[in-house]
Amino acid sequence: MERLQKVIAAMGYCSRRKAEELIQKGLVQVDGKIVTELGTKVGKGQEIIVEGNLLQNTEKEYYLLNKPRGVITSTKDDKNRKTVVDLIPTEKRIYPVGRLDYDTTGALLLTNDGTLANALTHPSSNLEKVYIAKVKGIAGGEHLVPLKNGVILDDVKIIPDRVKLRKVDKEHGTSIVEITIHDGKYHEVKRLFEQVGLEVIKLKRESFAFLDVKKLPSGSYRKLTPKEVNCLYTYVNKNK
Repeated sequence: MERLQKVIAAMGYCSRRKAEELIQKGLVQVDGKIVTELGTKVGKGQEIIVEGNLLQNTEKEYYLLNKPRGVITSTKDDKNRKTVVDLIPTEKRIYPVGRLDYDTTGALLLTNDGTLANALTHPSSNLEKVYIAKVKGIAGGEHLVPLKNGVILDDVKIIPDRVKLRKVDKEHGTSIVEITIHDGKYHEVKRLFEQVGLEVIKLKRESFAFLDVKKLPSGSYRKLTPKEVNCLYTYVNKNK
């Protein structure tokens, strides 16, 4: 027998502290009965419903992948191209959270935790993503100031959280620009640069929320720690 809040957290629904809040608010049921006492213990086989969601005992897996170029962000491809799922050997049916373009590299989360995946991809999550773009041309104030002030995409003004010039290569006529966004529009970063007259040659997502791939070689992956999973749940619940 384990404490109810510990079981809920272990099943990946939310952090233990958040589970305690949900129990006290009467949002947790065990075998059809609402439970509000934090000391309640449950055993295997008991039905647990949190906020109307039936918790499954399927073991959850969470992976951070440094996606390489030329790999599809999908679970399968009708052209038989390699997918991000092919890079992680597991018997669980994991899937990518969000997407990266075929030629875009960097941080990508994969999991079989649908609750967390849906929360992270929902617009209300305000998930911060940092991209490093190599662009054709010498990026200057005439490009970066309009970008910082906001660009219209699909009739909506997109204002990046941060824009920073990292490097200029005058010999080759290229620049490295760091851009941080929290939106998730189709080809968003490439289109933002295009609107200010800069063509993206290479694009890498350096970080996803607080997860980064600075020490993870291209094509490599690692499992998230329980603390990191709880932090992701805390992050999205905070922004609900």
